[in-house]
Amino acid sequence: MIPTVVWGTGNVGRAAIRAVEAHSALTLTAVLVHDPAKVGRDAGELGGLGRTLGVAATDDIAAALAARPRAVVYAASGDIRPDDALADIGRAIRAGAVVVTPSLYPLYDQRNAPPELRDPVLAAVAEGGGSLFVSGVDPGWGNDVLPLLVSGLGTEVDVIRCQEIFDYSTYEQEDSVRHLIGMGHPMDYQPLMLAESVPTMVWGGQIRLMARALGVELDEIRETMDRRALDTAVTTRTMGEFAAGTQGAVRFEVQGIVGGEPRIVIEHITRIHASCAPDWPSPPDGVGAHRVVIEGRPRIEVTVEASDEGENRSAGGNATAVGRLVSAIDWLVDAKPGLYDALDVPLRPAVGRLGRRPA
Repeated sequence: MIPTVVWGTGNVGRAAIRAVEAHSALTLTAVLVHDPAKVGRDAGELGGLGRTLGVAATDDIAAALAARPRAVVYAASGDIRPDDALADIGRAIRAGAVVVTPSLYPLYDQRNAPPELRDPVLAAVAEGGGSLFVSGVDPGWGNDVLPLLVSGLGTEVDVIRCQEIFDYSTYEQEDSVRHLIGMGHPMDYQPLMLAESVPTMVWGGQIRLMARALGVELDEIRETMDRRALDTAVTTRTMGEFAAGTQGAVRFEVQGIVGGEPRIVIEHITRIHASCAPDWPSPPDGVGAHRVVIEGRPRIEVTVEASDEGENRSAGGNATAVGRLVSAIDWLVDAKPGLYDALDVPLRPAVGRLGRRPA
């Protein structure tokens, strides 16, 4: 059994506790929290398992790492604290742990990550003998291993398009929805995630990963952006009201240009309510989906809908990201220390987990 720590118990951390507990090769040995109110609470409660696991949450990072865990699922956010997240991850790697995380977007495509991110990780690997694999859902499996797999079913492939189409009204991370993405702000507000070059910073690595796997050279990476205002005010269950005239939907593309044409495209269509931008594509059930479209011969379309925590589609997406990461831990433990990406780490069947529910 591989002693494993879950670091953070937010939207991703809750799913990580459940995933580690369910994995036949892992054993949960510690849960690290930042909120003093969570210290001492049982991991099973924090993970929404409805039962205790006998592992009490702690904020003592030094003690948790001094126990020399073999793996760490780093679930703390890196969106607005990338330097702190990098320092935390480096600390765990230097303690000899395999670290898996969705928290540092530039390291999804680790070969092209900026030196100020890549070099500290490589130094930590050399010092402590740990490893790092960074992935998620989108960016993540929704625009690396899934489209690449599906592309292999085509005879002729003209364009690979990866779509995330979501209603964010159930997303329980209000700061990100309102301030990073801009929902509910006046249309002259500049959300950080929609600023010029930021989508490429987040999703450009996925374009480069797919191009590398497909054996094509990119001319460049381009962006398109469109935003729509709400015609009427809407009220959401988790985040309250969004006023008429404020941003209610956004659509953007990150395009990999090959031979002068967009050939590898990652597209996001995000709404706070289905009534906004009704002419844009919608998910089959109106809630949310990840879709891969292979334009060519034959035309292939695959739609993935995941739900968790009471049929919450956003929670379902988080759970699939966690599943990809946690399922990689035993492979990483057997591999040599290093910095890995999605083309290195295989997506494997759920060996030993079919029909298994932990006692």
